[in-house]
Amino acid sequence: MAKYGKRTTTARAAFAGKSMVTVEEAVALIKSVATAKFDESLEIAMNLGVDPRHADQMVRGTVNLPNGTGKSVRVAVFARGPKAEEALAAGADVVGAEDLMEIVQGGKIDFDRCIATPDMMPVVGRLGKVLGPRNLMPNPKVGTVTMDVEAAVKAAKGGEVQFKAEKAGVVHAGVGKASFDEAKLIENVKAFIGAVAKARPAGAKGAYMKKINISSTMGPSVTLDIAAANEE
Repeated sequence: MAKYGKRTTTARAAFAGKSMVTVEEAVALIKSVATAKFDESLEIAMNLGVDPRHADQMVRGTVNLPNGTGKSVRVAVFARGPKAEEALAAGADVVGAEDLMEIVQGGKIDFDRCIATPDMMPVVGRLGKVLGPRNLMPNPKVGTVTMDVEAAVKAAKGGEVQFKAEKAGVVHAGVGKASFDEAKLIENVKAFIGAVAKARPAGAKGAYMKKINISSTMGPSVTLDIAAANEE
């Protein structure tokens, strides 16, 4: 039988018998057991009734969390000329064209979000095998292939979260830090759930949201009451 440390045992005891709770109850519970030596993230996992292998059942989108993620996001922008200058002025961490492509091809990827102007996609397209598996490939559907690089960079820096259903139909994301006030975390969780609800694809049949769990980075998870979470 597995033996758990004091912190884990305490957390598991606090969660015992807790299921199908409201967002408010879940956030309060998770904050009470997030006692790691670092500021844990609040993470959400949504099991959806979709099969992403079918194009009409893919769930993908973005959401601007009202209170940000609490994380520092490094942004790379593929652009030339005035658009490159615009990206730098907006706060992009890395800006370039073929030179940036060569850096990425060399294995150096020190950014969390990648944005490109449409004219740069032939260059960025060569990086598909590198950026694709890391979910960093620019895509017009989520606003990362755009001429408005200023807005895209500011959105990425300001708490925009991208989401995409994995093979099993699960959407996972970080929606804040355990150090946030409960009210701010609640707002973020509800905003994320609302965005995924609005992204329901035309091909989804039957129950769309099958299960929603939230947890801290190092803590156990708790299952939300889906109906209550979607009330607002």
